[in-house]
Amino acid sequence: MTVAEGHWGDLSRRLVTGGATAILGFWIMWLGGHPFHALVALVAGLMVWEIARMMGGTEIAVACGLVGGLALLLLVTYQTVYSLPLLLAPAAAGFFARLKGNRATYSLYSTAVLVAGYGLVMQRDDHGFVWVVWLVLVVIVSDIMGYFAGKAIGGPKFWPGISPGKTWSGTIAGWAGAALVGLAFVLLANAGPELVAFSMLVAIAGQAGDVAESALKRRAGVKDSSSLLPGHGGLCDRFDSMLGASLFVLVAGQVIEFPPGIG
Repeated sequence: MTVAEGHWGDLSRRLVTGGATAILGFWIMWLGGHPFHALVALVAGLMVWEIARMMGGTEIAVACGLVGGLALLLLVTYQTVYSLPLLLAPAAAGFFARLKGNRATYSLYSTAVLVAGYGLVMQRDDHGFVWVVWLVLVVIVSDIMGYFAGKAIGGPKFWPGISPGKTWSGTIAGWAGAALVGLAFVLLANAGPELVAFSMLVAIAGQAGDVAESALKRRAGVKDSSSLLPGHGGLCDRFDSMLGASLFVLVAGQVIEFPPGIG
């Protein structure tokens, strides 16, 4: 979601859509297990569908979304290595379809979506509800603080050639918001103080996901990835920051202790 873009007039629709999405998402996160697996697979599949459509692959969009979502669901439900190659199926289809943009870009982004979905599920399954809430809150608070600071303060643009609405004030405010979330979990979840810095890195990764999706839309020549979410555009617009954050946590978790400082 490009939170520093748009107009104040969209705020009411953003709040309604965002609020309803958050309530449903947190409830299913709390349930965990198969309901959460199914939700993540559904969202990831729809995101792959959006990407294919943006890049001009309308004839393969539905098939890519279905295959990608099903492959992810099989992988996280049964934890079988035989599902891993299927995560690449939507990417492979991009090389055999007529796409407006760079085929490698489509293939990379669609694969990143599915891997990020896998990482989000592993965060819930391996570390529990508290730590998937931490991840989601880092992204949400970073986005919200970046949105309001960017609108209220303005100032120099962060990357005008890719995301002209983003400002340095909003970007830095997002980092500060992530630090506050990290500090709250240090105090409430008995994590180590390094979680504060780690949360800021997660926010930076989330912002990188936002910028990457803006670059993808610019390459495709579209304003929104779709119109599925009123006031937000599509699922890629809404969950682009989560994509970057989830990928970062998945990779970082292979080399450092997570959650930081626990035990």
